[in-house]
Amino acid sequence: MQLTVIDVVVIALYFLFNLGIALWLRKRATQSVSDFFVSGGNANWWLAGTSMVATTFAADTPLVVTGLVAKNGIAGNWIWWSMVFSGMLTVFFYAKLWRRAGVLTDVEFAEIRYAGRPAAFLRGFRAVYLGLPINLIIMGWVNLAIVKILMNVLGVTKVEALGITIVIMLLTASISTISGLWGVLWTDLFQFVLKMGMVIALAVFAVGASGGMGALLDDLRKVDAARDPGSSILSLVPDAGSAWMPMITFFVFIAVNWWASWYPGAEPGGGGYIAQRIFSAKDEKHSILATLWFNVAHYALRPWPWIIVALVAVVRYQNDPQFAADPESGYIRILISDLPAYLRGLMLAAFAAAYMSTIGTQLNWGASYLVNDVYKRFMVKGAPERHYVRVSQAVTMLLMLLSVIVTFYMESIADAWKILMALGAGTGLVYILRWFWWRINAWSEIAAMSTAFVVSLVLQFGFGLDEGNPRDFAWLLLVTVAVTSASWLAVTYLTKPEPAETLIAFYRRVRPNPALWGPVAARAADVAPQRDGVFNLVNWLLGAAMIYAFLFGAGKVILGSPVTGLVFLACGFAMGGLIYFNISRRGWESVGR
Repeated sequence: MQLTVIDVVVIALYFLFNLGIALWLRKRATQSVSDFFVSGGNANWWLAGTSMVATTFAADTPLVVTGLVAKNGIAGNWIWWSMVFSGMLTVFFYAKLWRRAGVLTDVEFAEIRYAGRPAAFLRGFRAVYLGLPINLIIMGWVNLAIVKILMNVLGVTKVEALGITIVIMLLTASISTISGLWGVLWTDLFQFVLKMGMVIALAVFAVGASGGMGALLDDLRKVDAARDPGSSILSLVPDAGSAWMPMITFFVFIAVNWWASWYPGAEPGGGGYIAQRIFSAKDEKHSILATLWFNVAHYALRPWPWIIVALVAVVRYQNDPQFAADPESGYIRILISDLPAYLRGLMLAAFAAAYMSTIGTQLNWGASYLVNDVYKRFMVKGAPERHYVRVSQAVTMLLMLLSVIVTFYMESIADAWKILMALGAGTGLVYILRWFWWRINAWSEIAAMSTAFVVSLVLQFGFGLDEGNPRDFAWLLLVTVAVTSASWLAVTYLTKPEPAETLIAFYRRVRPNPALWGPVAARAADVAPQRDGVFNLVNWLLGAAMIYAFLFGAGKVILGSPVTGLVFLACGFAMGGLIYFNISRRGWESVGR
């Protein structure tokens, strides 16, 4: 695909606008480490929430969704749709707790919840392991996605595409270095609007090129007849015995995966850059609203433009060996064939936006761990804030250079996903319960992390379970969760509880529900008990149902069942109204205190 002068001008203007935002916010973001990494805790809910959505919309996301639909039908998206339950837990149970914790990063939590050397080790270890290997793997696959896009769209080699990516990444790193999280937040807002607009436009043009939605649906029924007449690629919930999505896999997604697996952006109990945005919000009310908006937009607003293009690719390339070998490339091929020439520059800018919104966050997030939780905590204590800001800027650039090296040697996005699954499967329950059960200690987390890592790798590389195979994934997760849970529970009871003074200080600071804090709550009788369990549970269930109603309603309208779709949408708005009524009746002040 050849670029015109107009395309180049559009792309250049996009980059200059982002750089202008960074320069505008430079002074505001570099006053302190808090300003640099969490915007001084002064962001509005809509800004922090949109930044979360933009970050999880990476350059690789439309490609991955295309691969899921091609292999497992629309229902293949339950691997991430199931995370709605975890996301809504963060909204109603954890956002306010994270805010009350008053930490700069989520790994700093270890030294307010636990005590002594185990707590210090856990904080330092998680900071290094999340800030370097995990962060570099994530940036590596995001880099690889934009490299593949550039290779296909511009017809360049991998080395040439990597060179272009380095230029884009250098600009992204410059924005993060100049303006910290403030720059990331505001550029994310602009980038999200741009990339959503362009993926919607591509979906419209792709359907038009296929003869309209009616013709596309007829062609998809023919695909079903050829593959499995008893099930449908269009099923939102898989049919029993479906060739597209095995029922055991669907069961694991909705019953186990969402609470058992740690994954960036969908951490059980919050964490990572979701927690970072919670810290950046003005107060507990804004933290709750930010995470609520993120979950609605993430699960109900974004998916359908990607899915529609994926369905077009399935029909058009169903007999193409290249598509069978690399279904993720179908999205790029549809882009090249169906997008009008006058939108090419904007679409490339949109992919750059998807890339930059994720990379900008990963650079800032990773640097926050390495500076706040390693350098400042263990290496250089008590230095002026300006010193730590300069170190943060240097570490940001270093992470950029290291990620380029990782990308050069990385061949597969899917393989990178497997590594993260190995590191995260089975650890989720301890991250959920550590807030609400006083008996959990630092060794519980250490046992969960190490056991999940070892068991998952043994199952994948020793017993040959393939995370990419739906049935293998289900068994991989079930076995890993069972062994990991048994391990960390045993370690919890075989080791001493945290010191009473540490537990009491944490209870006073965070004020969790006292149900599982009996011995500690009794010694902190002056703390008003937070009897909010039923209130949070009801809103959690309503919130999850609301998002699924919006998701299914939009899907039914798009896929030719408007009456059913409108009923779903009406139910979604009704449940949203109930949530608003519940919170308003209780009062934001009581939710936040």
